[in-house]
Amino acid sequence: MSVSPTDKLNLAFIGFGQRAPWLIGMVLDTMPDVNITAVCDVYPDRAEGAAAMVESKRGVRPFSTCEYTDILTRKDVDCIVVSSSWHTHIPICIDAMNAGIPVASEVGGAYDIQQCWDLVHTHEKTKVPVMLLENCCYGREEMTILNMVKQGIFGELVHAEGGYQHDLRDEVALGHEIRHYRLDEYMHRNGEIYPTHELGPIAKWLDINRGNRMLTLTSMASKARGLNAWINDKRGPDFENASFHFTQGDVVTTMIKCARGETIVLTHDTTLPRPYSRGGRLQGTKGIWSEDKHGVNIDGRTVSTTWAHNWDDLEKYYDEFEPQLWKDYRANGVVAGHDGIDYLVFSALIHSLRNGLPMPIDVYDMASWMAVTALSEQSIAMGSQPVPVPDFTCGKWIRRGPDKSSAYSL
Repeated sequence: MSVSPTDKLNLAFIGFGQRAPWLIGMVLDTMPDVNITAVCDVYPDRAEGAAAMVESKRGVRPFSTCEYTDILTRKDVDCIVVSSSWHTHIPICIDAMNAGIPVASEVGGAYDIQQCWDLVHTHEKTKVPVMLLENCCYGREEMTILNMVKQGIFGELVHAEGGYQHDLRDEVALGHEIRHYRLDEYMHRNGEIYPTHELGPIAKWLDINRGNRMLTLTSMASKARGLNAWINDKRGPDFENASFHFTQGDVVTTMIKCARGETIVLTHDTTLPRPYSRGGRLQGTKGIWSEDKHGVNIDGRTVSTTWAHNWDDLEKYYDEFEPQLWKDYRANGVVAGHDGIDYLVFSALIHSLRNGLPMPIDVYDMASWMAVTALSEQSIAMGSQPVPVPDFTCGKWIRRGPDKSSAYSL
């Protein structure tokens, strides 16, 4: 792809549900060098809403369609953003690459390991850029921890944890009413169905696909009671699915072993009452970080005055370890959208496309992180048996070093 730094980059958005309006609004409000030339949604009113939104803010109406394949032949599209339902992400990415159009996808889990291989093989064949828009990798806290890892502050890394822990009972239970795809997922699947928010930053800390890889995975699911309780309490016993036996367990725990010996624990917890947390934790031979504590305990730095030891507030470490990307970002004004991380992940995409640089979250990251969903379903279905994690790099992980091509590199 060749787009001059002075040219406007033309984006097409496929999918205009709950996520895309935020993203399109951010692009229209904060990225004057980016156009939105085409929009698509399977629901005509949503496609119309997306087109109207662009026209109201930019004065030019984009091409609008309900068939995403219509976008694949357009000459005014430099990159496609996939913000549709989970099950469409990989197929659309593959079709876009085969059409020669760079593509970036919102997050979710894969349904089948073969489709992850198909994603990788299509990219390797076409050489067309593809990126996973995992915004949590660009969190201020997560990037600061990454910088501390690179500088050896935690010593040799041993263990990491994270979770998608978010009370989504209303969104899931009312899925058919609000046309949200999560409901069907929870009715028929059982696994770590949304792994990348927590796994993305962890994978970057542990050098996954660049000197390390995930080897085996084991998952276990609790019983499913939260949605039934919410529906009966909020909508009554005659409401849709009040007595339906949901397949997705209320709490799913996944354990992963890495080639260098580290362990990872992921938690999916979205159908019981709870505050939001990604539950991040990282431990090494010299210290520990806890997201929920917003703190660290570092040998030689943290003064511990009790037998239980103390936490240092992470704020004390920002002056020294906050990456320059975030220092500059805060100095220029953080843009709204998940505490600013939406803007950064989009900026990383745009910067990489304009300069012909590697995607900071590349096809091997995308395949391996999304594969966790299908693998966890397999493990749970087999009584929590361990399952092997494929090496989507086919051995390249051994010699691939860290990407240092830009300020957005992770």
